[in-house]
This record gives sequence, structure tokens and C-alpha cells, in this order.
Amino acid sequence: MRWKLSTSAYKRVPSRDAAMDPDLETPARAPDGGAGAAAGPSWRRSLPHVCVATVTSFLFGYHTGVVNEPLDSISADLGFAGNTLAEGLVVSICLGGAFFGCLFSGSVADGIGRRRAFQLSALPMIMGAALSALTNSLEGMLFGRLLVGVGMGLGPPVASLYITEVSPPSVRGTYGSLVQIATCLGILFSLLVGTPVKDIDRWWRVCFWVSAVPAALQAIAIEFCAESPQWLYKCGRTNEAEMQFEKLLGPLHVKSAMAELSRSERGDDGESVKFSELFYGRHFNVVFIGTTLFALQQLSGINSVFYFSSTVFRSVGVPSSLANICMGIANLSGSIVAMLLMDKLGRKMLLAGSFFFMAFSMGLQAIGANRHLGSASVYLSVGGILLFVLAFSLGAGPVPGLLLPEIFPNKIRAKAMALCMSVHWGVNFFVSLLFLRLLEQLGPQVLYTMFSSACVVGAIFVRRHVVETKGKTLQEIEVSLLQTQ
Repeated sequence: MRWKLSTSAYKRVPSRDAAMDPDLETPARAPDGGAGAAAGPSWRRSLPHVCVATVTSFLFGYHTGVVNEPLDSISADLGFAGNTLAEGLVVSICLGGAFFGCLFSGSVADGIGRRRAFQLSALPMIMGAALSALTNSLEGMLFGRLLVGVGMGLGPPVASLYITEVSPPSVRGTYGSLVQIATCLGILFSLLVGTPVKDIDRWWRVCFWVSAVPAALQAIAIEFCAESPQWLYKCGRTNEAEMQFEKLLGPLHVKSAMAELSRSERGDDGESVKFSELFYGRHFNVVFIGTTLFALQQLSGINSVFYFSSTVFRSVGVPSSLANICMGIANLSGSIVAMLLMDKLGRKMLLAGSFFFMAFSMGLQAIGANRHLGSASVYLSVGGILLFVLAFSLGAGPVPGLLLPEIFPNKIRAKAMALCMSVHWGVNFFVSLLFLRLLEQLGPQVLYTMFSSACVVGAIFVRRHVVETKGKTLQEIEVSLLQTQ
């Protein structure tokens, strides 16, 4: 099913305060009759709130990479050196915790609000980091990493919701890209902090302690940030929603923002949505798009590249430390470019182009897996991986987490994001679990060709099913989608 958005859906929209006045113009004009409000709200008001929210993504990136360098030291100190199963569990048990954290993130965000959900997600991250830093046993390390995983699963979906709901339409794509940039910075910072681990005894404990600091700072700072006006409005706290809009957008834009919320509410039946209702009825199509996008994102092989790139680089004679730095730079560079282009080219073009570019890059890796090519195989393998990471960071990485909260109606946004992120973590887990076994049984050329094919399917899916949301308000997107059903 393909949806088209009407660009004139909000020429006139009544607010809750003047619901019976069909001639109320929005956006509101300045008191002197000027068009000060018509230019759109300033991005400066909402930026500090968005920056606090992206700390969750920084922590996500940090915990993703924190055990890469110190793993040998951890296994030696805790007595499981040489036990590949135990080492694999230390790395991957976060994925299991993240899956369960995701399942509850929607209910938590809807039940206690976005700000309290951030604070709740910081709690297991702090506790898990402290436990991992203090433990003297494998069991303690695994439990600490599991707690961290729960926080990792709970926090990022809430961050995507919050950033989407507090951002002005004109910069929502740019702000959404900050999530990916923060993740890249977290990964790079974890590599930097882990550098002395081979020279300083038990430095790995410091690596875990460091992660507790930003989690604690976020839990404190979010107390001074705005709550999501959409959540407050959905809870019937209209006056508080107006106050938060004034804090985020400025007083000239409060009436127009509340009018749009009122407009979208009249398209709803007002009843809460159960998880089971996401799988049928009028919400099924947008949920299908969301879950499929996240599944294709992981089936592209991106996390297999992140987790096992060091093995690939070593097999062609490239030091793993150099490989990690190069991949981090490629990931960060692409994310910055995506941030600059998100609100200019739009989500759909970046996402489709990213999948096509990833298919091409993975194809280079498949060709490079042929060792009969001699030195050319080294350049194709290394170049293919770096291009693949760059292509991912241009669209397939940042866009789904931004696009899906935009197309999900307010009443299902939190639960639908929880479901989609659970699919993300589930597919991530199985791809990572089976990658080395499939690599051994099928060979790199067949496996990389399969990943490349998944990227082509992703590009076609985006072209056929994904809508463009650039520059639209959340309420305009919601009403327009409902009108097409």
C-alpha cells in the first residue's frame, strides 16, 4: 500500500480552545499583525532538550564497543580465558537484555512519561556498569551486562519518541540524525577509553565505571527538560502541554501546535491500543512498514560487519585496531553528512540510496572473498567494508529510528516503536549468532551475496511503501495517513 501526504492539510485547523471556530488561521501571527510566527519556531529552544535525550544513544554506542578491546583482560582476570562460549556471552548477553527492555519500553513511556522513562532506563545502566566493574566472577559480569542490556533496550526507543515529539518540523530530520552521531561518538569513546587496557592492570574496570557517569548525568539533566507535549495531551493534561510547547517552540506557536493536536485527536477513537491491535486493523500497515524496515536493516549484515570486522581485517593482514578506527571514522562521517541532508533530500531518498549503496558495497566484499584475485581481494574486502559502513550511516542507520515515530499515530507511537525495536534486537541476535556458522558452511561469497540481496530488497521496499515526511508536522502526517485508509 502506498500513501501520499497532502501538503495543504493544515491551512486551517481549530485548536481545543476554539474548536468551534473553523476560521482560526495557523500558525498564529504576532500581536502586531506581523508574520513573526509564520517563519516557524526556532531550533534553539528545543536543541538542549534533544541533546540530553541523545545521551542515551551515546551510552548505547559506548556499551556496544566497551568490551571489544578489554575482553582478553576480562576473561583472564575472571578465570574464563579460552572459553569462547563465555566470551561470546559477555558480548551478546546485552542483546537479550535489550530485547526484553524493548518489549516494555512502550508501556513504560506511555505509563510514566518520556522523562521518567529516561530516568528509569538510566538506573539499570548505572547498576549494571557498577556490578560489571566490581565483580570477580563470570556470573557477576553476565548479570551486570544483562542489566545494561535492559537499559539499552528501554532507552533508545524512548529517545526516538522524545526527539520526534519535541522537535520543530523544519529540523526534525537533523535532530533525528543526532541519535546516530551520538552512537558513533559512544563507540569511538569506548575504543579510546579502552586503549590503555593492555598496559594498565585491571583497566577494564575503569572502562565500566566511566559509563556510569553519563547515565547519572542524564538522569539528573532530564529533570530540567520539557516533557513530551503529545504525551501530556494524550493524558488530558492540556494546560501542561501548552506550557511545554511554549518552552519548546515559543509563545507565538502554542496555539497552532495545540490546534494540530486537537485536529489529530478528532481522527482517533480516544481508546488506548493493546499490543495485539498492532497486528490488524487500520494500524497494521504502518506497523508492517516499521517492523520490515528494522528487519531489513539487520538482515543487511551491518552488525555482523561491526562485530566481526576485526576477524575479516586480520584475515587480509590489516591490524584490528586500525580497522576499528577506520570504521568509526567512516560511520561518524556518514552520520554527519546524513544530518546535513536529512531535511533537504528527505528520508525516503536517503534510505533508498543507502540500501542501494550498501548492496553495491557488500557485492565488492563478495568479489573480494575470492582469494585468487591476489592483492586485489585485500582492497576489495577492506574497501567494501568501509564503504558499507559509510553507506549504512547515510540512511539505513539513522532514518528508521526517525521515520517510524513520524508515521506512527500518537496513540500507538510508543507501543509500535517498542515492537519495531524488539524486532530489531531479535533479528540482530540471530544474525550475530549464526554469522560465523553460516560463514563456515556457505563460504563468504554466498553469505555476502545474501546480505547484498537483502539490501536490494530493502531499497525496493522503501521505494514502494515508505512515505516522505520531510517538513511535515506529526499531526499533518497522522491525519493524512488516516484519510487514505
